[in-house]
Amino acid sequence: MPSREEILQWISDNPTQTAKRDIARAFGIKGAARIDLKRVLRELEDEGHLQKKRKTYRDPDRLPPVSVLSVLPPDTDGDLWARPLEWHGDGEEPKVLILPRESDAAMGAGDRILAKLTATPGEDQDYTARLIRKIGTNPLRILGIFKKSSEGGRIVPIDKGVDKQWIVPEGAEHGARDGELVEAEQAGPKGRMGLPKARVMSRLGDPTAPRAVSLIAIHQHGIPDHFPDQVLAEADAKKPAGLKGRTDLRELPLITIDPSDARDHDDAVLAQPDDAPDNEGGHILWVAIADVAHYVTPGSELDREARKRGNSSYFPDRVVPMLPDRLSGDLCSLHEGVPRAVIVARIRIDATGEKIGHRFERALMRSAASMSYEEAQSAIDGDPTDRAATMLDPVLRPLWAAYGALKQARERRQPLELDLPERRIELNEMGQVTSISFKERLDAHRLIEEFMVLANVCAAETLIAKRQPLLFRVHEEPNPDKLDALREVVKGSGLTLAKGQVLKTAHLNRLLEQAQGTEQDELINLATLRSMTQAYYNAENFGHFGLALRDYAHFTSPIRRYSDLIVHRGLISAHGWGKDGLSDTDLERLDETAKQISDTERRSMLAERDTTDRYLAAFMSDRIGAELPGRISGIARFGVFVKLDETGADALVPIRSLGAEFFHYDAEDQTLMGSDSGRVIALGQRVTARLVEAAPISGGLIAELVEIDGATMPRGPSRRPGKPPRRKAGVAKKKAAVKAKKEKRKVTRKR
Repeated sequence: MPSREEILQWISDNPTQTAKRDIARAFGIKGAARIDLKRVLRELEDEGHLQKKRKTYRDPDRLPPVSVLSVLPPDTDGDLWARPLEWHGDGEEPKVLILPRESDAAMGAGDRILAKLTATPGEDQDYTARLIRKIGTNPLRILGIFKKSSEGGRIVPIDKGVDKQWIVPEGAEHGARDGELVEAEQAGPKGRMGLPKARVMSRLGDPTAPRAVSLIAIHQHGIPDHFPDQVLAEADAKKPAGLKGRTDLRELPLITIDPSDARDHDDAVLAQPDDAPDNEGGHILWVAIADVAHYVTPGSELDREARKRGNSSYFPDRVVPMLPDRLSGDLCSLHEGVPRAVIVARIRIDATGEKIGHRFERALMRSAASMSYEEAQSAIDGDPTDRAATMLDPVLRPLWAAYGALKQARERRQPLELDLPERRIELNEMGQVTSISFKERLDAHRLIEEFMVLANVCAAETLIAKRQPLLFRVHEEPNPDKLDALREVVKGSGLTLAKGQVLKTAHLNRLLEQAQGTEQDELINLATLRSMTQAYYNAENFGHFGLALRDYAHFTSPIRRYSDLIVHRGLISAHGWGKDGLSDTDLERLDETAKQISDTERRSMLAERDTTDRYLAAFMSDRIGAELPGRISGIARFGVFVKLDETGADALVPIRSLGAEFFHYDAEDQTLMGSDSGRVIALGQRVTARLVEAAPISGGLIAELVEIDGATMPRGPSRRPGKPPRRKAGVAKKKAAVKAKKEKRKVTRKR
């Protein structure tokens, strides 16, 4: 057992490792001796506490010995900090470091706790805190526009569907100015009457600035958008990797093919004819991926920050990268003519696209060209640029020949072939939307996708064969309830999806083929997409349903996905390439990492979708009153959603605008049925909608229906205020059944 002085000296020298388990580990204390250590620590704590309490007055620039704190996210060292909610001083808000004990309840960002504080003058923090108990639940966070008043102000939330305002009492404005975008939290318990109260936590600037659109989503979803100084310093200190321990591939004409506005280039490809006599007509494929693991090593500041972010987030006007620009835009980007470190997959396929072998190497490459999808495609189509003309025979044509073989293998495998065009939002220099269009899908896109999918399969198979833990990309089969909902949509469209068999992607592809070119095409594609489960990461392999693959892992984008970095480290460990492979910590928390990065991926998807909605609303705001064609894409108890043809935006048609009659909502059939007329509003119906409202701040579009399937919507008198009468659904169903019989002959069933 160490002396009291030795324990105090340890705590002084190691202010971030003062939990009982840290001290026990430092002095090698085990078993029953931990009881004695606990006693000594309690005595020291009690003695220190008594000394601090000799002053009976409270300085307004000091915190009380017991305070309410709001827990902040862990920093890059894993330390937990908090901000005091009872600070009334005029100076800078004090920094509080939480010292959790083994017996403490888990604390997360946003938790409110009652804590015992100890002043620590001369340290990096002003106070240390010991948990007494957690208070209630996480305070509700609000993002909105601050409206100043003589008694403080109000906050108007920017979230779609939220019209409740919040009162900001005088003294809780945090210096916010009228019209500013602010982040606030609920202040005090919610009262039974009147508006709830909130306090401003941070000011985010002018919400009307065009480039504030993505900033709103970033803050709303809690995406870290600033790198800590120590992370940037670590990245800036990195030097380009040399040839030592690597295969020299600098003479291979590997090229990158990316979007014209790509901010990084993390993959390069090459195809060559296979001259082996046992593989006539076969190909050798090279897929080289930036060796991010060389620069982002386990336990480093860069690693902690990358794991916290999980992935890069992409918005029309900015990128929130997973790695600092020194890496993502420089050392790990495969720029043309510059030597770069890579991990490369050399893959052999036969003339029909079947893989017959592969191996991985740690190498150094030099990109022969950085081409856009459009430039590569134009060259193949007979209109090459001067640069592409020199690459046509040695590089591009062999790539397309290999892609032709991979297409055959894909057709046999039958991955899910959804046809859902991706929107492209064009901005001017001021950040204003100039146009919204749908991205063209080229063979160049599909070629790169097939090469990347094959490389990902090779990575998974190699690590499985070498019994090396990894993170799989998992996509499970649709659940029965979602499949039943899909079958209802299919049935209503006059198409078929067989029951009573194990569902395969081939069955869904046949359904999509039935719908192709018909009025139901987009509806069936959307309904099929909605029936799918969300893909995620897992340390266990459950296969990838959508790609019709048994073994699949993400290997090809380590610049923007932490999952790929883990797979790279697994390959390094499996091949014995160096000490920068998977660490013991990586292995211990593989399950935790899988959940973490699955969550950050969903967070980015939501933020990107919200940003797109806001840009669409801004673009449509000058078209109020216009009548626009579209299709019903969603049915809810409160109304219907219409997907507008021109932009793909979804506009809400509130149920109150559908007419004077009551509409019955059928969740199973996804329909609304008028109680008087028997009119049925269902998914997929063609409509003309009049745009009534566009709210760029919330991203909401409100419309009213003018026509459904060519028939003008009736306009009756508005209902009187109050609860509408609930007419019996039976009468309406009888009317609908009669109407359905009359229209049954019009439905053409395809088989």
